[in-house]
Amino acid sequence: MSSRILTKSLAIATALVALAACSRADTGVDNAAPAQDKGAAAEIRLGYFPNVTHAAALIGVDKGLFTKELGSTKLTTQTFNAGPEAVNALLGESLDATFIGSGPAINAYAKSKGEAVRLVSGATSGGAQLVVAPDIASPADLKGKVITTPQLGNTQDVALKKWLSDEKLAVGAGADQVNVTNTENSQSLDLFKKGDVQGAWAPEPWSSRLVLDAGAKVLLDEKDLWEGGKFPTTVLLVRTKFLQEHPQTVEALLRGHLAATDFALNSKVEAKQIVNKALKDLTGKALGEPVLDRAFDNIELTVDPQAKSFPQLAKDAVTAGVAKEAADVAGLADFTLLNKVLSAAGKPTVDTAGLDKK
Repeated sequence: MSSRILTKSLAIATALVALAACSRADTGVDNAAPAQDKGAAAEIRLGYFPNVTHAAALIGVDKGLFTKELGSTKLTTQTFNAGPEAVNALLGESLDATFIGSGPAINAYAKSKGEAVRLVSGATSGGAQLVVAPDIASPADLKGKVITTPQLGNTQDVALKKWLSDEKLAVGAGADQVNVTNTENSQSLDLFKKGDVQGAWAPEPWSSRLVLDAGAKVLLDEKDLWEGGKFPTTVLLVRTKFLQEHPQTVEALLRGHLAATDFALNSKVEAKQIVNKALKDLTGKALGEPVLDRAFDNIELTVDPQAKSFPQLAKDAVTAGVAKEAADVAGLADFTLLNKVLSAAGKPTVDTAGLDKK
């Protein structure tokens, strides 16, 4: 080959490479091959919330059940007040896995165009209520009232706004509207006691604290809105790249999660004590026994993520005005490792309900 032809061929090849690079940049699509299995991770960074709905995480950390299964992999933990904060940490790659609400899980998947995260397990079903001041007797009585949720776009925020829409109640500051504000759970309790807010759509134990410690009453239990009373309050989400590179670490995490769930179901008294101690360590205040009992009675700890509910949850975000269009949740779930762990433990596997197919 002459030097002139060789030079021309190299120029064409360079141009094609540049064109391909520009194409990826322009479309925002990463066409790189999936990450390869690199064996056990040196560290896994796990997030969870100081809520009773995250009981499996609290127990797994306190009892060393995650650490036992992870072996040489170091467990580092971080707590959050609500899902959107945890999503930012996941997408920013400062977190590898987190227990999180179903709403933010969907948001993280949609925000990353179905690439960055995978739903690998459930954790809790139920455990969220709309609790209000005693003089509120019906949805119409919420007009002109201030109702709180933990954070804009979190699971309870979407649930409240969707329900208000179904009840033909507008969100806003007007006299005929419902003023929905986003406030940390502990602050909502204090504001309710002062009369500055008149209700909250809150996860456990905060709904129980509002009822038993602050005199609120239940206007609606969210489980009444779902078939069979089951809906995913808390699930386990993992960064896709971490899952691809360290499947055995994720499998070990899931074994620890299952062990924590089984412990809670088989040793309820001790499980409550562990959760209460963890809450005291994380928030500075333990729960009274009546609050703790009520909170546990309102939740179901389960590794089943209730996959069939996710398409509806995606639609609810639109109805709630939190999203412009329903997120495509196809491909969100990967229960391969969870079902492997369940089979090894002699337990029934969970249904993907088609959520694993794109």
